[in-house]
Amino acid sequence: MTIFKTAESPYKANNTASNMCGFTLMNNQVGAIIAEVAGSLENVTITPLPSMIRVDATGRMDLVYAEVDEAAGEEEGWFNAAEFEESMSTHYGRMVHLDDRTIMFANPEDAAEYLDFDLKPVS
Repeated sequence: MTIFKTAESPYKANNTASNMCGFTLMNNQVGAIIAEVAGSLENVTITPLPSMIRVDATGRMDLVYAEVDEAAGEEEGWFNAAEFEESMSTHYGRMVHLDDRTIMFANPEDAAEYLDFDLKPVS
């Protein structure tokens, strides 16, 4: 009788914190501009794929709308949270939209002040 052993899966569960956050964008003109601006940050990695652009960051990432306006050659105020949401398909980490930027947080504790999340233990 032959006994087969199953190979260890490279996709096994790992629930340790990654300290990563990010999002995917449509691979179109607006998505390319957003990725260009995000990619100028030192803690961000851009991965262009055929139908989408993956943006991954370590820790925290601020996508400043005025920088996207400038990169697109548009008037200030053209890019905003609604325009970002239209180009983005999914995200991981905590995301906070402000008037002038979208902030991505890898760790929910870092976003506590923006989310009105109380870190004090309840007795």
